[in-house]
Amino acid sequence: MKAGKLLLPGVCCSILLLTACFQGEQSSIEIDPPENAEAVSDAQENESTEGSVEEEAENAEVEESETVARQLYLIDANGMVASQILELPSLESKEVATQVIEYLVEDGPVANLLPNGFRAVIPAGTEILGMDLQEDGTMIVDLSEEFKEYAADDELKIIESITHTLTQFESVESVQLWINGHPLDEMPVNGTPIGKGYSKENGINIVNTDTIDFLDSQAVTMFYPVTNQENRYYVPVTQYVESLEDNNVYGSIIQSLIEGPGFHTNVVHVFNGEAELVTEPTLNDGVLELVFNEAILQSTEESVIADEVMETIVRTLTSIEPIEAVNVKVENKEQLNNENGETYTEPVTSDFFTPSEKL
Repeated sequence: MKAGKLLLPGVCCSILLLTACFQGEQSSIEIDPPENAEAVSDAQENESTEGSVEEEAENAEVEESETVARQLYLIDANGMVASQILELPSLESKEVATQVIEYLVEDGPVANLLPNGFRAVIPAGTEILGMDLQEDGTMIVDLSEEFKEYAADDELKIIESITHTLTQFESVESVQLWINGHPLDEMPVNGTPIGKGYSKENGINIVNTDTIDFLDSQAVTMFYPVTNQENRYYVPVTQYVESLEDNNVYGSIIQSLIEGPGFHTNVVHVFNGEAELVTEPTLNDGVLELVFNEAILQSTEESVIADEVMETIVRTLTSIEPIEAVNVKVENKEQLNNENGETYTEPVTSDFFTPSEKL
């Protein structure tokens, strides 16, 4: 799912509601297996039992895996909401949606797993009383009274974290918060309106500006690198992008990436200010082609484009429908190489950088 049309990439899990019982109970959420998983027929099972001891041992090892990688949106040392991939206990698929929210609670089970500089977002002691996925894709999350005990400055971060953590599941389009069985029209501390549901379209780490014409612009979530000690990750930042005269929003997005989100976001600006597109971006069959001048390169002689530059471009643009991959070119260069000297031989997808982030 690519939620919000122009926002974060979704992930390849489907969630189905298995129970109508909600208040006071945790919901049963069923996650479909990955697309590349294969069903095993009775005949195949019988055949496998006749296989080698080595094959049986491998299968047993997979089945007995104790942890699984999950994506959680936490608050970093700069006060930004960013995803981290953590190894959580392996559970039945119907329980994983409840599990990821439990791991957003301060002083909860996530406490010993937090990367340096990161903290959980939901107030300590909060209980998840129930979760219920509606037919329209709204996930109702019922929380205990302790949820109200957060700092006003954290309010937007909390709803952004919960929303982005849950909408990684393909069937979840938005999130509605309840407290003790009663729906919230606004957040309980600072009064942020949340209405019937909060989605990725509302943005994350929003950059406010007084100079943008909102009638002729649109919200786009862009990704910028951050390094904290040995932990390197990308922070999503929602910016308003004004369309160019030719109405090519992709060119506007690239220009905004080159300019950066501003100093107050505490992210790394990886672009040479002289870099620019030399032709209009073109989109064909899900592949966006970008042709830059040589200022985009880290090394002109070796045709090297910095890994962070490539990843920033690809992460941002592939979060936009219908872009699936990006083909980056540079004028007067037949090929491009990464920092290890490896040649980019085909358009780049987000999986090239973060294959483990999809659940």
